[in-house]
Formats: sequence, structure tokens, C-alpha cells
Amino acid sequence: MSQLTRSDLGDLNFFRVIVEAGGFRKAADQLDISPSALSRSMRNLEERQGVRLFHRTNRSIKITSAGQELLQSVIMGFDTIEAGLEALNRYREHPTGLLKINVLSDAARLVLAPILAKYTEKYPEVRLEIAVQDTVIDIVKDGFDAGIRYGDIVPEDMIALRLCKPLNWIMAASPDYLKHAPELEKPDDLHYHKCIGTRMGNGKIYHWELEKGKEKYVLSTDWTMIVNETILSIEIAQRHGGICYNLENRIADQLAEGSLVRVLPEWGSMGEAFYLYYSNRRQLPKALQALLKLIKTYHFQ
Repeated sequence: MSQLTRSDLGDLNFFRVIVEAGGFRKAADQLDISPSALSRSMRNLEERQGVRLFHRTNRSIKITSAGQELLQSVIMGFDTIEAGLEALNRYREHPTGLLKINVLSDAARLVLAPILAKYTEKYPEVRLEIAVQDTVIDIVKDGFDAGIRYGDIVPEDMIALRLCKPLNWIMAASPDYLKHAPELEKPDDLHYHKCIGTRMGNGKIYHWELEKGKEKYVLSTDWTMIVNETILSIEIAQRHGGICYNLENRIADQLAEGSLVRVLPEWGSMGEAFYLYYSNRRQLPKALQALLKLIKTYHFQ
């Protein structure tokens, strides 16, 4: 059996990332190297082994049968290595390494923003990379250690840990908008108002779910405008552009200062909590355990 060199180990890891990412360009972004350098590494690996691992065209790559067989061993091998390195954290006073989290914009502001500075102060040997992204992604394929999403959109094959209580969704608008807008006494009246719709991370437009006691109402209307970002909907509403639908905690400051007021305050909706989730193929890394513990010290609604 030939002995593995440092180049072999590095290139085998590159090989794994390319397949999991679905291409050279995405893998290069994750690895922070150029696609051309990554391609050279794969050609060198193929030349050293004397076996073609990828079928390449100008537009795509496809793993060969030999590459597929190698991939299974590489994944198991690197999973074992990563588990062994993670186990070493038990002997360290503080966790180390890179921790990559993919998080919804609302969760980033409500859950992570209040604690990130404290986390980096407490665990200076951990390098954090936070990607704020509302679109639905495969965190494993895209190279993240964990994600934060609403509980109802966490993939079933992931281990999920709840971060907060169920979240309250409300409608709000500026006092000036309401002063000059049509009468608003019941949910049906919303059809005569400028309602700011939201396109979710899965591409669908969200229909406002409203409840008052046992009464339920779902608003589907001709949206005045549709956005895919919470911040933008809040800023439009503050500038008298219409009614937004957001988490109550997300607009707490605007409600307190009076730039926004609740619309139909007796109507709202309790929704899914935020969950942190990660692959069931690995143990919870110590750096991620530390982040979760710090989140739990805060009382997020």
C-alpha cells in the first residue's frame, strides 16, 4: 500500500468538497482558492493515481465510476479525522477552529447580533463566519457547520435544537399612513390598503396568517409591492408606504419610538420558533456547543 503524502490528503479533501458542492466554482468559493488552482489540484491527483475521477465538459462535471467508489472511502475517512480532531477539544480549555453558520436575516438580528461580540471575546480562538441568507440551502453541500431557520423548514434529516419560544407575527404601519388611509376595522379591510408582501426563501409569497381567539383569517391580496427582505419592508412602512407583516420583536424599537404602530392589534399569529440545526452525520462541535450555550443565556421570545 502506497503511503499518503500531504498533497494526496489535501487533494482528496478538495475532491470531497467539489462533489459535495456540486462543481469547481462553488467548491473554490468554499475553500477560498481559485477555480483554476482547484482544477490543477484535481488533475495532479488523477495523474498521480492514474485514474480519471471526473468527466469534464465546458459546462459541467460528472464524477466517474472510479471517482464515486473513491468518494465513499474519502467521506468516511475525513468524517473520522474530523471527529478525532473535534474530540481533541475535550482536552482544550477553549474550543478552536472555524465555525460557519448560515442564518435567516431575522434570526441574525434577533438571536446572533446580541451575542456575537461576547462570543468572540469569550472564545477568541474560534473564527466565526456568518452567512445571512433567507433562501433555502443545503448547509452540508454549501460547507456550513450549522444553520438557523424556522422550525417548520428545517430538513427532517437534521438534528434541530430550539433557540426560543414561538414567535409572534403582527401587522404595523406608520401613524401618518394610517391617518390618510381607508378605514381599517377588520381583516377584510386590508384589501383596500397598501400591503407589503414577502417572498420567502423557497420562492413562495407568504400569505398573512391572522388569529383572534378562535377566529382565523388568511390574507391573500393584490400586494402593493413584494419584497424578499425584512429590513426593506420595515423601512417602507416607516416611510408611510403601507402595512408590513413582521415578527413583533423585529420591530420592537420602531413600535417603542412610535414610527410604527400596530394595525388591528387584536389580530396576530404565533409562529414557529427559531431552531439551530446541523447534520446528523456528526457530533455537535464544541465551538457550536459554546454558541448554543451562550444563546440560551438570553431570553429570546
